[in-house]
Amino acid sequence: MAENTASDRTSGREIPKIISVDDHVVEPPHIFERWIDPKFRNHPDVPRVERRGIGAMVYKGGTQYDIEWDDSKPKADTWFYEDLVQPHKRHVAAVGFERDDMTLSPITYDEMRPGCYDPKERLKDMDADHVEGSLCFPTMPRFCGQTFAERKDKDLALACVRAYNDWMIEEWCGDSDGRLIPLPLIPLWDVQLAVEEIRKNAARGATAVAFSEITAKLGLPTLHSGYWEPFFEACEETNTIICMHIGSSSQMPATSSDAPPAVAATLSFGNAMSSLSDFLFSGVLVRHPKLKLAYSEGQIGWVPYILERADDVWHEHRAWGGVKGVIPEPPSTYWHRQIYGCFYRDRHGLESLHRIGEDNVTFETDYPHTDSTWPFTKKIFEEQVQDLSDELVYKLARGNAIKMLNLDPVTGRWRKP
Repeated sequence: MAENTASDRTSGREIPKIISVDDHVVEPPHIFERWIDPKFRNHPDVPRVERRGIGAMVYKGGTQYDIEWDDSKPKADTWFYEDLVQPHKRHVAAVGFERDDMTLSPITYDEMRPGCYDPKERLKDMDADHVEGSLCFPTMPRFCGQTFAERKDKDLALACVRAYNDWMIEEWCGDSDGRLIPLPLIPLWDVQLAVEEIRKNAARGATAVAFSEITAKLGLPTLHSGYWEPFFEACEETNTIICMHIGSSSQMPATSSDAPPAVAATLSFGNAMSSLSDFLFSGVLVRHPKLKLAYSEGQIGWVPYILERADDVWHEHRAWGGVKGVIPEPPSTYWHRQIYGCFYRDRHGLESLHRIGEDNVTFETDYPHTDSTWPFTKKIFEEQVQDLSDELVYKLARGNAIKMLNLDPVTGRWRKP
């Protein structure tokens, strides 16, 4: 008898509608013009978009590019904000392009798929992709709002953070019938202002916040300094999960300055791995047992070894390792109790679910980036979970995301007050 194919093994089983815990929004050009505090409307440095021709653009690592402007060349819609110059690039709004056309080349809003920046069009693209819910990280502010933290005028920066959050909750998510799930930012440079944003947005129904995977790499206080305790307390008290995207430290792991970007892309999970190690030994999860963390776009295949290694270090080296009396239980305890990872293509990770924890894993589509599974999300997900039980498939597709984001347990939708 012929061996069953993947389609044979999955036939007859309907994959539940997916809730993606890591997608991205390309902010529309009107966001600050429409949403910023009116007293800043005429400020000369309010973020704005201009269409400029780019003759050459060379990636220099991190968030840096060498740009040669030439209005006779292909145009890019470009953000200008104080000293920031941030052109839109095709690989950030990649859906709809062929794989080999997902490049660093300039792009305008007119050339993007409208679902990148228009919430109604995003819902249509989700419908076409078997996706019910979506949590979106920023683009212009970068993954945890570090764009605002780096600017000199902190009054304007705070106004921008608040404008972004108002736009995110009211415009991007507000009319989506709970399918678009808000992910607000905080003013990273002031922990008390951050606490105010957490509480204000929790009162508006937000259940998640973007944060840096490694704050020290942004020049901010570390997890071990005690500085962030009010932030962690506010998140714990409001049941706000802390979401950390790869690259939210403004650095990606790399071997050398002349290595091709493919090296950094391969190693992109590295900062998530470092961040997890930091949290496990920081004592934060001990002091805040109801605090929840989520790692985005780091995949999960690396998790079993780090948990094994952290536990081994705790057992064998805790006396000289500086964590005796700080971490009372094996570090893996806190992963299983308080932390989520997510995947999009990670067969190795799924084969290790018995060690990672079936309640600690969610799924993402990464729309509209180059890693995105759109428009083949259902097929890609189905092929990876073909040997798993219906109960486990439900957890990975949506059940764990519902719990992680405190969504309506029946509908899987965000509940706006």
